[in-house]
Amino acid sequence: MAIPDYQTLMLPLLQITRDGNDHVVSNIVDVLADLFSLTEDERKEMLQSGAQTKFRNRIAWARSYLVKAGLLIGSGRGVVRITERGLNVLATPPSKIDNNFLMQYPEFQEFRQRPHEQNNTNEGTAILEQADTPEELLDDSYQNLRQALADELLQKVKACSPSFFERLVVDLLVAMGYGGSLNDAGQAIGRSGDEGIDGIIKEDRLGLDVIYIQAKRWENTVGRPVIQAFAGSLEGQRAKKGIMITTSDFTKEAKDYVGRIEKKIVLINGEQLANLMMDFNVGVTTINTYVVKKIDGDYFEYV
Repeated sequence: MAIPDYQTLMLPLLQITRDGNDHVVSNIVDVLADLFSLTEDERKEMLQSGAQTKFRNRIAWARSYLVKAGLLIGSGRGVVRITERGLNVLATPPSKIDNNFLMQYPEFQEFRQRPHEQNNTNEGTAILEQADTPEELLDDSYQNLRQALADELLQKVKACSPSFFERLVVDLLVAMGYGGSLNDAGQAIGRSGDEGIDGIIKEDRLGLDVIYIQAKRWENTVGRPVIQAFAGSLEGQRAKKGIMITTSDFTKEAKDYVGRIEKKIVLINGEQLANLMMDFNVGVTTINTYVVKKIDGDYFEYV
């Protein structure tokens, strides 16, 4: 069974509280997970942001909307209790409680009609009917924007000159904390040029160890023979670590090979390269920043 959406969770969440007692939300999570026969993987599945499990997030929004409609009340930190209105709903329970059902209550109407919720009719209907929580919608939108940027970024990288690509690799590795200074890294990259090694860079600012690098703007998938040749080059230098960067991808045989040899070789394909550039702000610039906040329960502990 897939993880139920937050609107599907509203009715069973309300039913759990029908005894009129206080209920700790964290305990409700386990009860609902058992009710919907979720697997361990489904219980642990995280939002793309990694901030919370997807199931707990959906329960939190189901609880929040029931509170906004006056069917539940927050009676303490992480605690809910059913209201008289909630009991009346359960007296003749509907087949499902969702956003459209909650729109019969003035408090919920007011909540949905606040400025940030005001849309045209079609958009408003879509919001009422959507199954994802606001965090999931935000995560999905962010990932879509990120993927589009990664695709565009990779095309830019493939089109750049060999010398620019060399500089890009230097900038990225230094941004990630390798190579010491830009000057040190720039001198190391592209200086050896023998035995299949494009550069040598410090693993840390003190130069306690070095990493050998091969970075090529390849269009074709990189196969095992290329990786074997690079591993042989490392052996000739008595080196233990290497990084192979490509703008394309690696074959399964190449990936399996690096997992079996003694040398530590990290493979970075085009998609990973673009993501690392975004993560470490190489070749990209920030245009907007959104900070998502929540209540600090500790602050209100002794209210």
